[in-house]
Amino acid sequence: MSAPSHYQRLGVRPDASAERLRQAFRLLSKRYHPDTTALPQPEAEAAFRELQGAYSVLSDPDQRRRYDAELALLTPASAPAAPRSVVLPPQLQQQRRPLSGGEWLALLLLVSAVLFSLLLGVGLAWMRGVDLVQWPSWWLEAR
Repeated sequence: MSAPSHYQRLGVRPDASAERLRQAFRLLSKRYHPDTTALPQPEAEAAFRELQGAYSVLSDPDQRRRYDAELALLTPASAPAAPRSVVLPPQLQQQRRPLSGGEWLALLLLVSAVLFSLLLGVGLAWMRGVDLVQWPSWWLEAR
């Protein structure tokens, strides 16, 4: 079986625009980057390297023209077209990753900002002597 073409690696058609190539590369690089994937490290590194190589060739117009010419010579006319979508391996389907250290820090800062704002508001209201609970006038009349 022959190696997949660069188009197949990125999961795009051979007539894909530069923007579509960029979107496909960004999507797949997030999935296969060794720091963000659940795949084993060596497998992720190899897949990511192949992805980078495919994108570097297809993103440059001159290299893409040369690659298309080579591909046309190597591919018989009856070969099936490139797949429309990328099929992910089972390890990457429907899998949630744990939060990173930066994400935990952002959550901690967000919670502390909310608590600080709440304490500041209640503290200032208490220092000014404002009632923390003000009953509506209809409530007092109903009693």
